Amino acid sequence: MIKLWGRTSSFNVQKVQWVLAELGLTEGKDYERIDAGLEYGINNTPEFLKINPNGLVPTIDHDGFVLWESSTVIRYLVAYFDPEGKIFTNDIKNKHSSQKWMDWHATTLWPILRHTFVGLTRTPEAKRNYELIRKSYEDSSKLLKMFEDALHGQDYCGGSKFHLGDMCLAVCVARWKLLAQDFPQHIGPKPDYPLIDAWMKRLLNNTKYPLVAETKLIIMAS
Repeated sequence: MIKLWGRTSSFNVQKVQWVLAELGLTEGKDYERIDAGLEYGINNTPEFLKINPNGLVPTIDHDGFVLWESSTVIRYLVAYFDPEGKIFTNDIKNKHSSQKWMDWHATTLWPILRHTFVGLTRTPEAKRNYELIRKSYEDSSKLLKMFEDALHGQDYCGGSKFHLGDMCLAVCVARWKLLAQDFPQHIGPKPDYPLIDAWMKRLLNNTKYPLVAETKLIIMAS
């Protein structure tokens, strides 16, 4: 049995839940999810800090084996539950090309877009730095042009097969789209990236992930 600590609205928890869904594992039956972080607390308790000294979500406990860091968690889940690559291909080039984009989203794209996301969704009006918010959105849009160009001639970020990188990029791109929808006056125009739009629709049409309403990930199809 897997225990997963994290709220459903969390960027990084969504990656883990999406992978679990693709692997055919369902909440309540195959894993227990415990709300943690932000308004739920728990992540700063002594008990939680014993298993994850960072005090962050997601964290999993799989029959006594504890892991944190979302990218490591999803790599582990795929290696454990899909070793033969029946769901997530083991083709070495497709797999690692996809994971290249998974690492890129974590180290390059999200750290920049995060300034806009946090600035507009979690920061009180009086403390918002609108210059940084706008610049971060513009810079993240320029970065996504790299991904738009990479999709020429292929359906997924790693090539012809869906893999982990697609999930990680999707939860990030969903927020990029949502910000443009909800805060156009603060971030300026969103570039038109038709290949990214088509890729997002492809993911939405084929995913087994329950796109919970509160995350607004349904905008992936817009």
